[in-house]
Amino acid sequence: MPKNARVTLCYGPYESSGVVKHRTFRLQGLQAALEARGHQYVLEETREWNMVELVVNGELVFSCNIQQLEFGGDGQLDPVCKEAVTAVDNAY
Repeated sequence: MPKNARVTLCYGPYESSGVVKHRTFRLQGLQAALEARGHQYVLEETREWNMVELVVNGELVFSCNIQQLEFGGDGQLDPVCKEAVTAVDNAY
């Protein structure tokens, strides 16, 4: 990844306990994994339900359902977080 790359972490609302809204609890592991690899990111809310997308320099490099991510944690044991960080590492 280029040094001046900008990672945008786009996330949509999801349902929990009958309430649909934007939450970052499931993003904590992904955020920690990105920071551990030295990446800087910006959080951006989207209207797409249940969606997480990683955009590097305007190019979509990874997407998944937000409920596939583990709740909380540091992302080290979450295989989806590992896949996402690898996609960012390999982005140009």
